[in-house]
Amino acid sequence: MHISRPRSVLLAGAVAVTLSATALPAAFAAPSSTAVISEVYGGGGNSGATLTRDFIELANAGSAAYDLSDFSVQYLPGAPSAGSLWQVSALTGSVAPGGRYLIAQAAGTGGTVALPTPDATGTVAMSAASGTVALVSGTTPLTCKTAADCAAETRVVDLVGYGSAVVREGSPVTGASATASVARGTSLADTDDNAADLTAGAPTPVNTAGETSGGTGPGDPGDPTEPGTVRVHDIQGTTRVSPLNGQSVTGVPGIVTGVRTSGSRGFWIQDATPDADARTAEGVFVYTGSAAPAVAVGDSVLVSGKVDEYYPSTTTQSITEITAPRTTVLSSGNTLPAPVVLDAASVPGAYVPSAGGGSIDALALDPATYALDLYESLEGTRVRIADNRVTGATTAYGEVWVTVKPDENPTRRGGTLYSSYTDQNTGRIKVMSLDPAGPVPTANVGDVLSGATTGVMDYDSFGGYSLQATELGTLTDHHLKREVTRKQKSKELAVATYNVENLDALDEQAKFDTLAAGIAVNLSSPDIVSLEEIQDDNGAVNDGTVGSEATLKRFTDAIVAAGGPRYAWRYIAPEDGKDGGEPGGNIRNVFLFNPKRVDFVDHPGGDATTAVTAVKTKKGVTLSASPGRIDPASDAWDDSRKPLVGEFRFHGKAVFVIGNHFASKGGDQPLHGRYQEPTRSSETKRVKQATEVNTFVKSLLAADRSAQVITLGDLNDFAFSPTVGALTEGKVLKPLITTLPKNEQYSYVYEGNSQTLDHILTSPGVRRFDYDVVHINAEFADQASDHDPQIVRVDVNAPAHGHHGHH
Repeated sequence: MHISRPRSVLLAGAVAVTLSATALPAAFAAPSSTAVISEVYGGGGNSGATLTRDFIELANAGSAAYDLSDFSVQYLPGAPSAGSLWQVSALTGSVAPGGRYLIAQAAGTGGTVALPTPDATGTVAMSAASGTVALVSGTTPLTCKTAADCAAETRVVDLVGYGSAVVREGSPVTGASATASVARGTSLADTDDNAADLTAGAPTPVNTAGETSGGTGPGDPGDPTEPGTVRVHDIQGTTRVSPLNGQSVTGVPGIVTGVRTSGSRGFWIQDATPDADARTAEGVFVYTGSAAPAVAVGDSVLVSGKVDEYYPSTTTQSITEITAPRTTVLSSGNTLPAPVVLDAASVPGAYVPSAGGGSIDALALDPATYALDLYESLEGTRVRIADNRVTGATTAYGEVWVTVKPDENPTRRGGTLYSSYTDQNTGRIKVMSLDPAGPVPTANVGDVLSGATTGVMDYDSFGGYSLQATELGTLTDHHLKREVTRKQKSKELAVATYNVENLDALDEQAKFDTLAAGIAVNLSSPDIVSLEEIQDDNGAVNDGTVGSEATLKRFTDAIVAAGGPRYAWRYIAPEDGKDGGEPGGNIRNVFLFNPKRVDFVDHPGGDATTAVTAVKTKKGVTLSASPGRIDPASDAWDDSRKPLVGEFRFHGKAVFVIGNHFASKGGDQPLHGRYQEPTRSSETKRVKQATEVNTFVKSLLAADRSAQVITLGDLNDFAFSPTVGALTEGKVLKPLITTLPKNEQYSYVYEGNSQTLDHILTSPGVRRFDYDVVHINAEFADQASDHDPQIVRVDVNAPAHGHHGHH
């Protein structure tokens, strides 16, 4: 498998979140994430064939060796008769992670090229055009002869039906013939639909040793010593997808410019004699799978193999690769091709062409107009950037985001502001490290990678185009400071929001201490803190626990130890497993409050399933329950955190606080993906949620139009989004982030974009306020949460014509 780390899916312009598995097709119960049938060829020895034998190839998509002892592959004709039987070939040994395993079957009288040494041998004469092959636990023949019966057969690990096969997963894969096998792509994806997972192409058998037909590796007699007719720019072509996709190529010349020895192993080659077309990349990645690349930077090589477009996920762009390679090293120590310089002058201002929401794969590249087209036209090619400001701090995965456009939407503290769906920041690029560059330095936003950073342009699903650096600039530390907000005056009610990122009682004390210092010191001990992502007392342990008393006791103790007040708390425990978030964690919103400064007004009756309502009285509005939840039975809150509503009293005035944590952006298409413009499918649910909260706020204001309402939390959406539009509809709430200077309107950094997902909004009855986003996390490599907290200080007794303000 190419993806070597369990990272979350990338989304359209915002938070990354791990997605649950998609619904499986009705056919086979569980797609295999380990051993799969990777290629089937029944044309061996037929008239017109090159290979002399049929074969079945297995692959291991897992991270550990897969033991095949007491397994078999079994074959059934495509249209089985009453007398048809499954033919069994027993297996031995194992298949390594990312490796292949080759089973030779019957030989014919045609063909001239032998298979590489098989790992197992059967005697089955398979049909070239139509049949079914199954990987089976045990060697007892299967008896099923329909797709439904075989789907219910628990011994089947994987199954491929080709041609017009009756037994298949989903639809059979077509195109098999005397000269064509059916094979999976390099991702080894198994969705239980043979037609989607496999394609027809030239046979490419590989055994456990990594050997292929006609040559076993570098320096083999079967490998060419003269370049073939195909060049790298012929492979790359003028669109995002190779015109040679799925075809075999021989003797492609190039200089090795980078080697990757972990994760998605392989190396990049670049043609030293480029063509004159700016659209065609001159570099390409050679994917060696589980085998360590046996080349060095500076080697002049000839590469033979199969061209493949590898999609890291279904919504990303692809990476053009040569797979199952055979490499001949002609010489070493060669001068590398000069890098292309990327800077403010060379990178276009437009981001990506539009396909009206469809795929941009087939569009001709326009590198002079669109930044992503420029980066794609440099895929696999050496590039150089210099003196680049960091716009996204170094991550745990050794990545840092920089900009090649220092004047593109800069924030006050050195980031790049994301301010519109239609105006993307084109200068952002992710930098990662290849040997011999050494690790990416630990950098915060505003620091600078000084001098030249040189490497190969790559693409992945975790942010799109990236520079795989073989030479890194040196870090210039600009000493970014964590902010401390001012203490509220005695007459001001200070209300904050903070997403504490899945805090539970089993977390390390250091996390509690850092978050606590954020509240006691950096937020100067607010009177009320609305927390998101407080988990139950045993976190991800899924045993029915829903209370958060131990988590909150430990957290409030840590706040006292950090110099803060002794906070009390209120929350409503969710029903087990009903509010989304990490399974077993039972995430919820919580109010902390300082009882020496503000009173919580308790009204009984609030629980996980009861809707809170506004109650009109002679003294103004009150709540039917406090704490309470907004319409928890509404489908807007299915598998999502319900808003927490509380009534507080400060200096004689009622203040209503609504703590929110709207649905995540999971499932949105990425900004850099192949579908343009990206679909924001998750937005529908957040707009529904915002409408629910807006309706509730309107009910409070209908009972008392001067009611002071503070709505806050992680809304998982931008100030310019339809979500915030629905929340503020009728001007019942004002998003305070928009009162800040433009270059301060952010609380979260994602893929080098400074943006806002957290918000505080106030009703018209809140007449005088002082608002501040307190930057202590999002811009730093060392962070207690990925969100920055925010605070508003409200003069609850301000006269009717008081002024609005901001920090």
